Amino acid sequence: MSPNPKISIHELTKVFYKKKNSVTALENISLDIEEGEFVCLVGPSGCGKTTLLRILAGLENQSSGAFKIERSGEDRPNQSMVFQERGVLPWLTVEENVAFGLKMRHLPKSHVKERTNYFLNKVGLAKFTKMYPKELSGGMKQRVSIARAFANDPEILLMDEPFGALDEQNKYILQEELLSIWSETKKTVLFITHSIDEALYLSDRVLLMSAQPGKILAEIKIDLSRPRKLEDIRSNSEISSKFLDIWRHLQVEVQRSRL
Repeated sequence: MSPNPKISIHELTKVFYKKKNSVTALENISLDIEEGEFVCLVGPSGCGKTTLLRILAGLENQSSGAFKIERSGEDRPNQSMVFQERGVLPWLTVEENVAFGLKMRHLPKSHVKERTNYFLNKVGLAKFTKMYPKELSGGMKQRVSIARAFANDPEILLMDEPFGALDEQNKYILQEELLSIWSETKKTVLFITHSIDEALYLSDRVLLMSAQPGKILAEIKIDLSRPRKLEDIRSNSEISSKFLDIWRHLQVEVQRSRL
């Protein structure tokens, strides 16, 4: 690990309070993520994965502990977040959605146009620029969200199950498109998924979380060359063994979450 990781999290804990009760969502999370790494978080439902991303995004405050996102300059946003759904603004066209973050930063119109067009082309939406979200399929809306996130050139990219609601065919197509853009930009990505196949296909490391309160129990490194194909994941005996390790981990933690 480098002395200055892109994301550094130290003993981060989050407790939610309601009346006289409290729930510890995250407990003593310590984690470093390097510049350009693609890291997936896997754990049972309710283990605090989304809470961790929301804290990194500035949408929640931690109860204790600290985190730092290493800045490369003052002219870029700290992060962009891609949600599973409801990530597009319904009153804006496809083009306006992708350009939204750039315009909010009051960048030159020529720069906004160039980056918007570039990423619309990258995700295959160049023919749909004037359409509104209500006219788009779920997969197309997620393309808009991904294009907007990358176009805004954030320090890090946070993705909360962005393909979870899609059918298998659309999911695989968007996974390929995401990896294609990531291979060019080398953004630092923290990605939540419940799909073991998706985690193994996309990531450099898979972090395994416990049932609530969420802790990071283990990490699994994916030493597979890029670019990858999904068939490479499914035909590789070493990766198949890691699939089983993650599956067993989830079985144990899901059972523990029910006790």
